[in-house]
Amino acid sequence: MNSAFTAVIDANVFYGIRVTSLILHLAQADLFRARWSEKIHQEWMGNLHRNTGLAQEKLQRRREAIDASVLDCLVMDYEALEYGLTLPDPDDRHVFAAALKAQATRIITFNLSDFPSSALDPAGIAAIHPDQFLMELFEASQTQFVEAVRQDFQHYKAPPLTFERYISDLRKAGVPKTAELIEKLRILVDAS
Repeated sequence: MNSAFTAVIDANVFYGIRVTSLILHLAQADLFRARWSEKIHQEWMGNLHRNTGLAQEKLQRRREAIDASVLDCLVMDYEALEYGLTLPDPDDRHVFAAALKAQATRIITFNLSDFPSSALDPAGIAAIHPDQFLMELFEASQTQFVEAVRQDFQHYKAPPLTFERYISDLRKAGVPKTAELIEKLRILVDAS
């Protein structure tokens, strides 16, 4: 399956490492085209630094790894589009503008109320919760989904991650339906 659509990943999705990693592995499997902007990076990095005290150097290394994981991921030259957009929080207009510039059909976000369908529908864009997004990717291509999940799970080597911890972390990260699905697929995901 070729990436049939483009999705912009909102900053709140990048906040948690497990969901970020899983979504990026699915993008690498060509299930969709993942895009984001430098401003989206600034937002999640700033929030993570303020809320956890994580060092800027670690955040920068994580950002570089995220960018290196997907070719042509950064959306640029979208800023002029922001001024004509209306959202409940004007600070979210940059995400909508990046989606327009990238010709995305989805914005993956935990904050669905920030991107009402009344604003996005005319542009042919839908906001979607990461859990629903992941479930839809499974339905689109079960084989590719399972392989991407297996690769995501098995890449945790230092330190190694138990399957139980992987599932628990996904639940805690806000994707419980996906965690339940992957738990049922354990025999295909956990080769240990």
